Amino acid sequence: MVPAWLGDGPVRFPDVELSLREPDGLLAVGGRLTSEWLLAAYQRGIFPWYSPGEPLLWWSPDPRMVLYPGEFRLRRSLAKRIRNGGFTITLDHDFEGVIRACATSRSEGTWISAEMIGAYERLYRLGHAHSVEVWQHGELIGGLYGVALGRVFFGESMFSRVSDGSKMALALLVEFLIERGFSLIDCQMHTPHLERLGARLIPRRTFSEHLTRDCATIEAGEPGSWRAILTP
Repeated sequence: MVPAWLGDGPVRFPDVELSLREPDGLLAVGGRLTSEWLLAAYQRGIFPWYSPGEPLLWWSPDPRMVLYPGEFRLRRSLAKRIRNGGFTITLDHDFEGVIRACATSRSEGTWISAEMIGAYERLYRLGHAHSVEVWQHGELIGGLYGVALGRVFFGESMFSRVSDGSKMALALLVEFLIERGFSLIDCQMHTPHLERLGARLIPRRTFSEHLTRDCATIEAGEPGSWRAILTP
């Protein structure tokens, strides 16, 4: 099998069950990196991931790594550090700073090209993409960003410039999402780091069932700024 080739006309993705097993989850090539295409992709459990200079690639791996907010594992030492470490944690205060830090802070970030940054900044301006920022002494030292649709938050990337910077961002995001009735955080691919924090693998069909039910519920993740200061 080969991945489907997409034109640049109307949004039209193949069924995610047609994704390849090797490489795991590769579904389609082509299309466009517009807000319309991205939102349609997320609603179907599809995300873009490709290196600069490559064609645009779309993925839907099986199984899928997810974090149910109530299963997040917050170590006591991390909770104490958040409370007493002199950190300020905000929402939607510096989306550009977070996504650019994710693109440059580690080798895996090289897939966040200028084109990707522009695409997600457009989603941010539309109120669909959001960032969490961790500040210390006025400096951005950790954070994450992703996309919210209905009661699902689709995590994209995170970064740390000090120990536990991204974990603090995730911990406060989880609290915020629980308060708003979110049911799921999509983590896309398995990593030992995410597993230690409580994330787990579920079948793609189960993930798709979550999206069918929870992406249609707009109250929790209705588009708009989440700009706030999160109190540890």
